[in-house]
Amino acid sequence: MLNLERLRTLDALARHGSVSRAAEGLHVTTSAVSQQLAKLEREVGQQLLARNGRGVRLTDAGSLLADHAARILSQVELAQSDIEAQRGEVVGEVRISAFPTAARGLFPATLTTLRADHPELTVRTRELEPAQSVLAVLRGDVDLAVVLDWSNKRLPVPGELTRAELLDDATDIAVPAGHRLADRAEVDLEDFADDAWVSWPEGEFCYEWLMFTLRSRGVEPRIAHLAGEHHTQLALIAAGAGVCVAPRLGRGPVPDGVRLVPVRQTMRRHVHAVWRADADRRPSIRAAVAALRSAAGAP
Repeated sequence: MLNLERLRTLDALARHGSVSRAAEGLHVTTSAVSQQLAKLEREVGQQLLARNGRGVRLTDAGSLLADHAARILSQVELAQSDIEAQRGEVVGEVRISAFPTAARGLFPATLTTLRADHPELTVRTRELEPAQSVLAVLRGDVDLAVVLDWSNKRLPVPGELTRAELLDDATDIAVPAGHRLADRAEVDLEDFADDAWVSWPEGEFCYEWLMFTLRSRGVEPRIAHLAGEHHTQLALIAAGAGVCVAPRLGRGPVPDGVRLVPVRQTMRRHVHAVWRADADRRPSIRAAVAALRSAAGAP
């Protein structure tokens, strides 16, 4: 009889590509992953891993079993969903991730609703960037993720995930109070061709969006500062360090010395929740999505 947790470990290795990343995804030590895989090899009587430089790779037998493991774990998820749905009670635990402004703008009201309506449900939350959140849902590290894409740049979402729209989030441009465009009723992105920008860190989805959007308007971005937190970005704008995109969701108080100017070509972030399709019937998922939609003001 194959051990389910060992199959889960093999699946994590196949998804992550290394023992260390599999251990991180499973929240265990690398030695625990190695031990589980060694026991699995003894159970099946075949070599599942082979050395590949300083790491490991799956053998043909390992790849074959990993494919079966993914299907088995999906069936387990379906079974759990069906049992929860049959019972009809919102209990147990649900793990939710969100990008920082969504966590700040949506999580407080969402948690308040879930505590009031479903006191036996334990909710755990964490901040993750959109692409990281999608991977976390696929790996089973979180049950539900709040992610975003932009009106002119979509976030790839695999077909095995289900999504629910939460809200459209308009954005402005934040400029220092003494900026030449601070008192304008509207601006075009082209107006900032000579300005320095404060941006999200390189490699993040929103950084790539900013580069793509400015270049599509004929503006070569001059990035002066990188900061992941919007409050940090706005503090830099107040100090005269440049200009930045300022989404409205979770914005909070704007520092003295900062002015927000609407963009004539409206820039919107589409915010939605995603979860595994095989978990669709779980009452806890449905309750969490409903609470997020309520917090977002969705009809």
